[in-house]
Amino acid sequence: MKVLVIMGSPHKGNTYAAAKKIEESMRRRSAVEFDYLMLSEANLSPCRGCFVCFMKGEGFCPIEDDASLILQRLEDADGVIFASPVFGMNVTGLMKTFIDRFSYVFHRPRFFEKKALLLSTTGALGQKDVIKYLDMVARIWGFEVVTGAGLITPRVGGTRWFTPEQEDELDLAGKKFLEALRRKTRRSPSFMDVIVFHAQRCSFNILAEEAPLDHEYWKEHGWFDPGRRYYVDVRVNPLYNFIGLLAERVFRRRIERDRIKGWYKSTYSPKNT
Repeated sequence: MKVLVIMGSPHKGNTYAAAKKIEESMRRRSAVEFDYLMLSEANLSPCRGCFVCFMKGEGFCPIEDDASLILQRLEDADGVIFASPVFGMNVTGLMKTFIDRFSYVFHRPRFFEKKALLLSTTGALGQKDVIKYLDMVARIWGFEVVTGAGLITPRVGGTRWFTPEQEDELDLAGKKFLEALRRKTRRSPSFMDVIVFHAQRCSFNILAEEAPLDHEYWKEHGWFDPGRRYYVDVRVNPLYNFIGLLAERVFRRRIERDRIKGWYKSTYSPKNT
């Protein structure tokens, strides 16, 4: 088993130390290979918002950096730990740059066979907001989110430390993550997972002309097929699916209304790069 840690901290502080605690927890129980992607050391440029990845494909991105190599490391991993300290009540700029550079995955999700663990540390506030944001990103990208750990780790006299309770929390997180990696099956999606699926299916089915690449991607994966309940073949709560189908009707009316106004034409038009 291979775990990729995407480290959003600009230095090896509390968040890095917490990730190492999780690594120790997992290694005590099994042979697990860890790979650390230190975003502070990666050659990853900010997204330009040119829409080329949406309209032509990520291979046509005008930015020449390590994005394709990072994508390969994501694909090679069995599980991913998204780790970021709280900066300005949210993820760090490094983590946001990483997420923005792979924005096309929000439209064309792909990491369905992989598990995710979410990790954040803060001196006082904001860890819950960071975990919530990372949870949203990982789920839409296709990951099965196993668990999250958000720790308040104040510095006392310049010394960083974890309480015994936090040590236990990190150990438990590592244990849960390892159990999930060993489990080959995927858990049933949550209510919001199902709603996101139906919302995207409706959008990309209607907007075939405005978003041809997204439409073709979804078509190739069979996600437009009648009776399809989720991206992958797992049990879906029938009530969730029923509500999702109703939501599609609402989304369709809204999209068609906005389409008449020409909103999508301007939104999906590539800008000058």
